[in-house]
Amino acid sequence: MIRALILTTFCLTSPALADISSTRPMPRPSALAEANAPLVEAAIPETSPARSIRPIPRPEITEGATRAPGRGRLGKLFGSRKAVAVKPAPNANGSVCGDPAIRGTAIADIKGAQKGCGVDNPVRVTSVDGVTLSTPATLDCTTARALREWVTAAVKPAFGANGITGMRVAADYACRGRNNKKGARVSEHGRGKAIDIAGFTLANGGEVSVLKHYKSRQGKAIRGAHKGACGIFGTTLGPGSDGHHQDHLHLDTASYRGGPYCK
Repeated sequence: MIRALILTTFCLTSPALADISSTRPMPRPSALAEANAPLVEAAIPETSPARSIRPIPRPEITEGATRAPGRGRLGKLFGSRKAVAVKPAPNANGSVCGDPAIRGTAIADIKGAQKGCGVDNPVRVTSVDGVTLSTPATLDCTTARALREWVTAAVKPAFGANGITGMRVAADYACRGRNNKKGARVSEHGRGKAIDIAGFTLANGGEVSVLKHYKSRQGKAIRGAHKGACGIFGTTLGPGSDGHHQDHLHLDTASYRGGPYCK
C-alpha cells in the first residue's frame, strides 16, 4: 500500500513523465518504437505552394456585381436576403415613339417662352431608319414618325445606289414666328412639328446640299426627296417656294382642310 502511494507520487511530480501525460490513448509497443526513431523531415517540392490554416478571405464586392444575401451582422454588411444589383445607366439612344427605327430619347414637356409655343411629350431624335441626324432634333412623335416614313419611303429610294448615312439638320424646335419674323404667327417649329434639312451625307462620305446642288445634276436625288415628302408631311417647302427656303427643305405636320401644301 505504501509502495503504491510512493509510485503514484513519483509519477505525478516527475517532469519527464508529466510531459508525456495526455488524454490521448497510449500507443502500442510497435508505435512507440517508431516514435522513438529519429525524425526525418520529408522533402517538400520547391514548387509546392505554401498553405495556411487561415480561412480564404471573401472576394470584395465590386460595383456592378450582385451582392450575396445575408442575415444578421453579415446581412448588414453584404445586403438583405434579396440580391441587389447596380442598375446600368439608362440607354441614352433607345427607340422612341413606339417605332424601333426611330432612335433617341424622351424628354420633359417644353413650355414655350411665348403663347402658342411648347411641346407635349417631346422626343430628341438622333437617327431614323439608320440615317443619323447631324444634331439631335426635338420634335413631337407625330413629326418624328413622319420623318422616319419620309426617309424610308422617299429619301432612300431617291438616292438609290449612292445611299445615305446622314442628314444635316438646319432647324428643329424653336419658339419663334414664321420665317423668323417678329410678330408673325408662331411657326410649326415652335410646336415641335417641323424640321429643316439642309443636306445629305452619302455612303461614300461625300455630301450634297440643298443650297449648292438642288438645281444641278447632283441634286436630282434631293429633288426626288423633296417631291416624296408631299403628303407624308402637311407642309413641304424648298427652293423656289417663297424665297425663305433656298438652302433647306422645310417639313412640318400641320394639317389643312384643303390637304397638304407642297411647293
